[in-house]
Amino acid sequence: MADSSGDSNPTSSSSSSAHREGAGDTHQTPGRGGMQAVIDHFSMNKTDAVLMVTRFCTVLFTFMYLIPIFGVFSPYACYQKALIANAATSALRLHQRLPRFQMTREFIALVLLEDSCHYLLYSIIFLYNQPITLSLLPIALFAFLHLSSFSVTLFDKAGNRGSFGNALRSIVENNQRSILQTISLCEIFLMPCIVLGILSGAVSLFAPFLYYRFVYLRYASRRNPYTRQMFHELRIATEALIYKPSCPQIIRGFIGKFISLMEGLAPPLTA
Repeated sequence: MADSSGDSNPTSSSSSSAHREGAGDTHQTPGRGGMQAVIDHFSMNKTDAVLMVTRFCTVLFTFMYLIPIFGVFSPYACYQKALIANAATSALRLHQRLPRFQMTREFIALVLLEDSCHYLLYSIIFLYNQPITLSLLPIALFAFLHLSSFSVTLFDKAGNRGSFGNALRSIVENNQRSILQTISLCEIFLMPCIVLGILSGAVSLFAPFLYYRFVYLRYASRRNPYTRQMFHELRIATEALIYKPSCPQIIRGFIGKFISLMEGLAPPLTA
């Protein structure tokens, strides 16, 4: 899902960015550290500074939706604001990554390849339906990962490599894989939630078709392989269960056909 911002690997992207920035820092005059270095970093990376704000808003409003203890906004307002903040993040990342706009088929195809486009579509799908709590988890986790990575860069710029900065760095580096796997599982299991939402009238009839397109794009993502991996691991785990001798033949046949159907719906992958 790749990611809500278009970066499936915030640690690696931050590391390469930090390397480039570190090369430039060797030309700074002595004593230009601390807050001045942070201010300079923000002034040279204005879009990244705005992205930091939108990602913080995504995390904040998700927290306020899940734990409505402040009473400033209603839970539904917090839900919408979290999705809007994520849409803003995705739009900014899409603007960063794409060349100049062209009204051509090739340009549209290029847009659809970007992970940030996927999560812009994701935000739109859930923004215009009744709240589904699980839908906030992927965008909040993506925002947390990128926000943490950017914060580590700021700590390095400020020359503060204390216990908090090291702990934050450790969280990003040690838990990134498991967090990205959790995001991918949420992307997959949201589909049955949407189908059940139709039965309860919580989502529109168009939502499953739009969300299928989202999952289709996530499966074919060039930058984030985790959705494909999770589908593969779920298939292996399911097949291990249905081929046990204790599993009834009728259930085995039904689930086997369902797996074949899912394989037929999966996009072809190019090398």
